Amino acid sequence: MIRIAIANQKGGVGKTTTAINVSTALAATGWKTLMIDLDPQGNASTGIGVSASERGASSYDVLVDRAPVSECAMQTKIPGLDLLPATVDLSGAEVELVNEDDRAHRLQDALRGDLGYDVCLIDCPPSLGLLTLNALTAADTLLVPLQCEFFALEGLSQLLQTVERVQQRFNPELGIIGIALTMFDRRNRLTDQVAEDVRSCLGKLVFETTIPRNVRLSEAPSHGVPALIYDHACAGSRAYMALARELITRLPEKRKAA
Repeated sequence: MIRIAIANQKGGVGKTTTAINVSTALAATGWKTLMIDLDPQGNASTGIGVSASERGASSYDVLVDRAPVSECAMQTKIPGLDLLPATVDLSGAEVELVNEDDRAHRLQDALRGDLGYDVCLIDCPPSLGLLTLNALTAADTLLVPLQCEFFALEGLSQLLQTVERVQQRFNPELGIIGIALTMFDRRNRLTDQVAEDVRSCLGKLVFETTIPRNVRLSEAPSHGVPALIYDHACAGSRAYMALARELITRLPEKRKAA
């Protein structure tokens, strides 16, 4: 199983939207997919159509109580896509785990072995706390959504430093699969400038596909469905389908192994 963390400590950059729609696109192309909601807000769970009342066991139970993922994951309405949901209990997980010796490895331990999935996407909270650390320790690689604005570059620098520290202490195999430019608005000159700066610094690490600002992407979560289902023909949905295709091409050898 390929494990991909979707992280950026800055909020509002499209992490959850990316997790939901890339997971949906991968499932639609035949990948048996698990999405893990590791954000206490539970927006990925809601956005995929799982209300708070429908969530039983959650990522909190996996991290704190060591419950098996196979017993906590649930099917969604999307064929091929399962969800390990988040509940409000997750907000207390960092405090409960802080004195545990293996606090950074709980998710990694839970994802060992054959769980029956080809790929696992982990939606991280907008911080670099213990929950995100668990995701980075458990992941094979990192996908970074990056909003095209000035302050995003500063946040990206901090995230890359965090990745280096995780590689040194917890997960030497952690890589970065790519940077996805989100909320792209060609009418804004600053957007183009930020995109140029990121590409000049990180080169091919930046995905060719950009995710545009799109009303339909914003509307979809309120209907409890991914944008790819809410309006598969809108610009945002087409962009996420293209991003998923590009993502798959960056994992050819692992896909064969899966």
